[in-house]
Amino acid sequence: MSVLDCRGQRCPLPVIALARRLPEVEVGEVVRVLADDPAAANDIPAWCRMRGQEYLGATEVDGSPAFDVRRVS
Repeated sequence: MSVLDCRGQRCPLPVIALARRLPEVEVGEVVRVLADDPAAANDIPAWCRMRGQEYLGATEVDGSPAFDVRRVS
């Protein structure tokens, strides 16, 4: 699992960072995005739907929201 720390960044920066990181990981690998911007809870799942990637859900890591995305293609 790759971790992308976007804490302190505001919309749309976490999604932009995810879009840049995803091509760097293998198909099937999961990227965990740490993002404390409330908009990320909507933006990341929406981006996954638009880009055909698998949104695995949200969790919490060290008190920060974390969003897991699996690279599908």
